[in-house]
Parts: sequence; structure tokens; C-alpha cells
Amino acid sequence: MSPPPRHPWVRPYVLSGGRTGTQWRMLMHTLVSAANRLPAAAAGPQPEARALYQRVCAGPQTVAELSAACGVPLGLTRVLLGDLAGRGLVAVHADLDPFDPLILERLLDGLRAL
Repeated sequence: MSPPPRHPWVRPYVLSGGRTGTQWRMLMHTLVSAANRLPAAAAGPQPEARALYQRVCAGPQTVAELSAACGVPLGLTRVLLGDLAGRGLVAVHADLDPFDPLILERLLDGLRAL
């Protein structure tokens, strides 16, 4: 899957409607998974939101992984994921311990891959 087309003249705050936050606590290592697997069109009209949703449907990923894979700025990724979570399309696993050995192992695997 390729990232959505980027429009350099459209600022991230325009795509988020000026919003910079969400009701979910989303750190870079917060895992996000698909709550409902519906057609990508269910994610809404924005190509960035559809790309994030399609990527999440492939398997649980961190906010940072989603941001990098889809070419969406981290702040905008959080806002769009919050919108998707509010609609029940994704689940945000914010209650995970950041020092969980599984998360740390995944981080190490990612660093080794670089």
C-alpha cells in the first residue's frame, strides 16, 4: 500500500479541522488495532484516514509506525486515529505499560531493522 498523495500546500491543521488533540491518550508507542473491519470507505472521505485505517486492518501497530508507514505527520495521525476510535473503527490500547517486555522487544526489533 502506498501512502496517500501528499499536497504540500495543505497544512495538517486544515486536514484535522484545526484540532490538535483527542480524548484518547496516544503516545508514540500506543498500540492501535482494528475494532471493526469494514471497507476503507467507512473510514471517511480523507485519504489519510483511509490509509491509516487500511494499515490498522493489516494488524495492530503503534501510532509511530502508522504515521511513518502512511506518511502522515504524527500529530495529525493522533487526531485521525482519535476520530476513527470515536466511530468504533479502531481500538486504542492506551492502558499498556510502556515498560512491558513485549513492547520493549518490539522496539528493539524495529531499531535493529533500521
